[in-house]
Amino acid sequence: MSKAADVTRENFENEVLGSDVPVLVDFWAPWCPPCRAIGPEIDAASEQLTGRAKIVKLNVDDEPEIESRYGVRTIPTLIIFKGGQPVDTIHGAVPRRMIVERIEAQIGA
Repeated sequence: MSKAADVTRENFENEVLGSDVPVLVDFWAPWCPPCRAIGPEIDAASEQLTGRAKIVKLNVDDEPEIESRYGVRTIPTLIIFKGGQPVDTIHGAVPRRMIVERIEAQIGA
């Protein structure tokens, strides 16, 4: 079970677009091996950034309209939102260090 909360079309606007802190959305699917591989890195980053940023997961199989709206073509894709707008994108399974650095850049911006 992931430490990052799941988002759906029902709560995406409130949890992501309406957030007062930067939000990283992990676009993923349960059948995707790289998505499963990055899961522990996402969880660790979520713990490390508690209170300063939010990390959530969006299952692209369940929410294809949101996937399409943000032009997600491959998974895992991580999109950082700030002020309701996408401000940075990371493609592929990357180490926690990179995830944290990219989010921290938005916290300080």
